[in-house]
Amino acid sequence: MSEPMTYARYLALDELLVAQKPLSDRHDELLFIVIHQTKELWLKEIIHEVGLAKRLIETGDLEPAYKALARVSRIQTIMTLSWDVLATMTPADYLSFRETLGTSSGFQSHQFRTLEYLLGLKDESFLRFHAERPEALAQLKAALEAPSLYDVAIAQLPKHGLSVPDAVLNRDFAQAYAPSSEVEAAWLEVYRDTKRYWELYQLAEKLVDLDDALVTWRHKHVLTVERIIGGRPGTGGTEGVGYLARTLQRRCFPELWSLRTKL
Repeated sequence: MSEPMTYARYLALDELLVAQKPLSDRHDELLFIVIHQTKELWLKEIIHEVGLAKRLIETGDLEPAYKALARVSRIQTIMTLSWDVLATMTPADYLSFRETLGTSSGFQSHQFRTLEYLLGLKDESFLRFHAERPEALAQLKAALEAPSLYDVAIAQLPKHGLSVPDAVLNRDFAQAYAPSSEVEAAWLEVYRDTKRYWELYQLAEKLVDLDDALVTWRHKHVLTVERIIGGRPGTGGTEGVGYLARTLQRRCFPELWSLRTKL
């Protein structure tokens, strides 16, 4: 006879609550681990939701995709707020255990890179950090080579009578997306006649919500890192704040931003 389902068994709490393994005796290391493990759990859910949204959009079922995308935006808000908790750690607190991290860094998060790939920020150079983790590498490669969320959204434009070049629709999806004036023109039509293209308009705004939230998360990340380590290099080998600050210029859905100037 199987054991009755309990809260602890359903959530695998016995495994979950021993997954935090500080390498020092410093009080703040547990917070550092919990913040980053929680981030990875939320990234798992975001990837789950973006995958659903992609499948729905590919089949032209746009309205149900809005719910998944709205959920992602809410999760992004929680992730951004978590930086405020980490920022309660002072430079002295962090430096007391930083050496135990070695070369490990959030820069190496395969789930964050998977999310970037899913949203269209393709850069195969990140694959090399996961050569020793076959499952993580397979997930990354699949996301790199597949159409992104933005690619499947753009593919819906011709199905609503809007013109998109074949070179955009049938490109090498493993390559970084290059902004297109023709794609911008198509989205401009959507924004200029929202009543006619209401579903596409709502989809576009949900995508902008995601991009906005991602940049907000990055900005708070920059401030938190600068507050805690200043201009020191990152543990993963990057220049730290300088590298993070440059990521603030990235946009997953570029034409949905640029068209606003032309409305």
